[in-house]
Amino acid sequence: MKKSELINAISEHANLTKTDANRALDGLLKTIETTLASGNPVTLIGFGSFEVKARTERKGRNPQTGEEITIAAANIPSFKPGKALKDAVNH
Repeated sequence: MKKSELINAISEHANLTKTDANRALDGLLKTIETTLASGNPVTLIGFGSFEVKARTERKGRNPQTGEEITIAAANIPSFKPGKALKDAVNH
């Protein structure tokens, strides 16, 4: 599903205009982004939780040359689905 399709679905399910649904979705995504950037998790009971995990520096290989390279440490966002979401997907 693309963002425009998601906006249409939100608009229908929440009885909002597409403009309002777009603003709501953008607001949700921006809030999740800023919360994670500040180091705090976002938990939506039944849906799942978003958190930031630290990935350590590691060795890798350049696939074209085979040369060994160092991949820098980074913080990465992760999502863990909640029980209700898992159950809905596996009905």
